[in-house]
Amino acid sequence: MEKLKLHTPDLTAQNIEKLAQLFPNCVTEARDEAGRLTQAIDFDQLRQELSGSIVEGPQEHYLLDWPGKQQSVLKSNEPITDSLRPARAESTDFTSTRNVFIEGENLIALKLLQETYLGEVDLIYIDPPYNTGSDLLYNDHFKEEEEGYLFRSGQKDNAGNRLMTNPESNGRFHSDWLTMLYPRLRLARNLLRESGVILISIDDHELPNATKLCEMVFGASNFIATLVWEKGRKNDARLFSVGHEYVLVFAKSLAALKAAKAIWREEKPGAREIWDKFVELRGRFAEDYRTIEIGLQKWFADLLKTHPSKKWSRYKHADKHGPWRDGDISWPGGGGPRYDVIHPKTKKPCAVPERGWVFAQPETMQKMIELGIVEFRDDHTEPPFRKQHIRPIVFEIEALAEIDDEAADSGEETEEDELATQVRGSYFYKQSQSTVKFLRNLMGAKVFDNPKDHFELARLFEYVTSGKADALILDFFAGSASTAHAVMHLNCQNGGQRRFILVQLPQPLDPEKKEQKVAAKYCDSIGRPRTIAEIAKERMRRAGAEITSAASEKGTKVDTGFRVLKIDTSNMRDVYYAPDALAQGDLLAQVDNIRPDRTPEDLLFQVLVDWGLDMSLPIAQETIAGKSVFFADGNALAACFDTGITDELVKEVAKRKPLRAVFRDSSYGSDSVKINVDQIFRLLSPDTEVRSI
Repeated sequence: MEKLKLHTPDLTAQNIEKLAQLFPNCVTEARDEAGRLTQAIDFDQLRQELSGSIVEGPQEHYLLDWPGKQQSVLKSNEPITDSLRPARAESTDFTSTRNVFIEGENLIALKLLQETYLGEVDLIYIDPPYNTGSDLLYNDHFKEEEEGYLFRSGQKDNAGNRLMTNPESNGRFHSDWLTMLYPRLRLARNLLRESGVILISIDDHELPNATKLCEMVFGASNFIATLVWEKGRKNDARLFSVGHEYVLVFAKSLAALKAAKAIWREEKPGAREIWDKFVELRGRFAEDYRTIEIGLQKWFADLLKTHPSKKWSRYKHADKHGPWRDGDISWPGGGGPRYDVIHPKTKKPCAVPERGWVFAQPETMQKMIELGIVEFRDDHTEPPFRKQHIRPIVFEIEALAEIDDEAADSGEETEEDELATQVRGSYFYKQSQSTVKFLRNLMGAKVFDNPKDHFELARLFEYVTSGKADALILDFFAGSASTAHAVMHLNCQNGGQRRFILVQLPQPLDPEKKEQKVAAKYCDSIGRPRTIAEIAKERMRRAGAEITSAASEKGTKVDTGFRVLKIDTSNMRDVYYAPDALAQGDLLAQVDNIRPDRTPEDLLFQVLVDWGLDMSLPIAQETIAGKSVFFADGNALAACFDTGITDELVKEVAKRKPLRAVFRDSSYGSDSVKINVDQIFRLLSPDTEVRSI
């Protein structure tokens, strides 16, 4: 029976395999440090293959470089054996929630996520530590000391003599910051879908470096925008009040976004309330759209003149696509296409608008007619009109986007000028003090000085995921857990099923430090360890309770739970990974290869990671033949780690026909049972993949 490997992938080996597919003649054999033969790359031959574009020798070329860059690449590629241990007591709705909170070092977490969420994440948002010129917590055990930096950057010679009179004292911190972020972005890119997007909050100090770093990782051609987030002005500044931050926006593949016909829009103020009223009326009157229209018109009439929805009172009609108003069916600016559109009753061509049809192709027009977007007059003597919905359907948006581009180029008014949706600009304002006040009221104390506004994040998340209701969102610098709050809030607003994965280092809080005093005391007040991770979890609990209450009032349900997983050493003893290193005299002591302090559920989650299964899968536990058996997502995985396994138990598990089954290598009741496992599954469930640990 094959054993699970229980360590993350060796990314260097994977890169060699990819190169082997492209350039098989560049792959050779070499001996590693232990003298074993292994695959390697013949770089001379690879240079020859790429001789048309390779940069060799001392030739100057454009790149971002810093001391520690190559070491950080090696660090990101190294496999690890760490595990994720579940913490049920610290979780909310552990069994049923699809949200995950990982407590631990995020470089390790990103490696543990590689197989499970490869190409699965729709959006990554991070707010990494800003470079304040001080040492970083995320030092990965290879941050350079000042002497090493000065030598490698050419500011000192081998004898320790300074070669520059004005050393780059701050440069060391730029290098530390880049070395910290670079491997994390490399690993994060793997997790994004081809149409996925990453948002990075950053300030002035590292904006240029962060931009170049993203160009290295994601490609300069995948840059989308740099957003400016204005948060307020401080009148105590000596020169300028720098009250803004930036949000870098990169796509994994802008080409994939375009191929998916992604068009990002958000509703204008007042539009959502109209939609909510329509949904309410539809719930009462089903498909009686005439009665719904009467209800909408009365609602508009009763609104105050200052209400933001009042200006959209033209959307007083309704059909299956929602509220609509009469829209122009002619080409903006004139000179549009002219073709026959047959009236359904008279069977004659309708009059063509003076400026031509708004839809470029007859096939598009016909599709709009079938969808009920185009409404005919009583006869063919007048052109039909177009229903302009407050939330245009995707096909209509795609058809009009090309027209709007041409109209915008010519200076004409575009279709979108009259829609209740809009494209966002690259600048937005949200006063930061309102966020601080909101979080202080939620938590009962001012535990964070600069929390991100979860309302603004929710707007951004909805916008860049094109309203995808089941988007998976990752934040591996979770901080105050604003991302989790934003996702839950967004789901409550529109009934979505978005999920989040958060990662936060259990950064210690020191009550003796002025800026950490309140946060440390807050942890004491809730009876939890003094770490940022603990405050983040408490914020999620409190925000979840409020959102659950709000959703209940609306008659909806929102997943406000989160499954806490903590990074720890492997559940397996060292002998599992290096059996050859075991001395003969230690054999009896190593019969059980699992650490004695680990639980069956600890083993289950390491198996989930190793098999690349979603860590938020629902988990059930049953007793079969007197033993405890875990079932993940029904029959996706069956796992039993109890001792004394019998043929009876194996047969009962096999009858469930799980896709995968795993047992503890030392838990079989006898050697015959161990031998029979494969045979039993081959007979009762031949498609099951069986492994042991």
